[in-house]
Amino acid sequence: MPERAVVPEGLSGARADAALGELLGLSRSAAAALLAGGHVTLRGKAVAKSTKLAAGDTLEIERPAVRDPLEVVVEKVDGLDILIDDEDFVVVDKPVGVAAHPSPGWVGPTVVGGLAGAGFRISTSGAPERAGIVHRLDVGTSGAMVVAKTEHAYTVLKQAFKDRTVEKVYHAVVQGMPDPLEGTIDAPIGRHPGYDWRFAVVEDGRPSVTHYEVIEAFGRASLVEIHLETGRTHQIRVHFAALHHPCAGDLTYGADPRLAADLGLTRQWLHAYRLAFAHPRTGERVEAVSPYPVDLQYALEALRGGHV
Repeated sequence: MPERAVVPEGLSGARADAALGELLGLSRSAAAALLAGGHVTLRGKAVAKSTKLAAGDTLEIERPAVRDPLEVVVEKVDGLDILIDDEDFVVVDKPVGVAAHPSPGWVGPTVVGGLAGAGFRISTSGAPERAGIVHRLDVGTSGAMVVAKTEHAYTVLKQAFKDRTVEKVYHAVVQGMPDPLEGTIDAPIGRHPGYDWRFAVVEDGRPSVTHYEVIEAFGRASLVEIHLETGRTHQIRVHFAALHHPCAGDLTYGADPRLAADLGLTRQWLHAYRLAFAHPRTGERVEAVSPYPVDLQYALEALRGGHV
């Protein structure tokens, strides 16, 4: 049933957004959002935010349902392919634009929801929105990601990531050519002092270690293989930006927008290429390799062909 609110004498002549805010105890912007969404009517017609109201007007308000930001939306996720399906775990090929699990502020598809939509049953403890998640890839990073199916696998794999016994190999195209061609970046990472959504090399950050090797050089950019010793948020992007060799297309961390446009990139060229770990029950080595997605392959071929 819609709510009803009668405009009192004191609000006669007021704009609808201001009056609605007063009547419902909302901020003016929140009231304006209700009006813009067509959720407020007067005599059967939607009310615009600039409408002047009269005393005695009866507003009908249908508040939209507020989605729980941690709700797992079960859906088919395009491009979420399965690399390995084992009774204890599943290794997915996560496409760009998909988060590992639901979180406040994220309204797009998730690995958890995509697996549920594909019929996978995940039986692990912990918060249901993170069922089976033992590690994460950024929304803007594609590639191999393992999800535990059972409680035993969850416990063993979670510990393996903590103990750094999991082999995590990434491929990245970075601007220019790192010198030396092979090396280790050992620099602490923490929140950027000036931007909440960015990270940076900072003196009091968490220890972060990245090993790299240039495997192809193209002049304007290089294809690099990276072995992560630690797994900090944005670690590869931050470390290479600190070396003045940001990932191509990574405008957040200082990449050249012209090169990004030339390569057709709308995100950073960064891919979780290979993931290897001990099977949580047998101890045998498990290895999954994720092929480059179309956008990254296109950019790489443009570099190899000397088209940029």
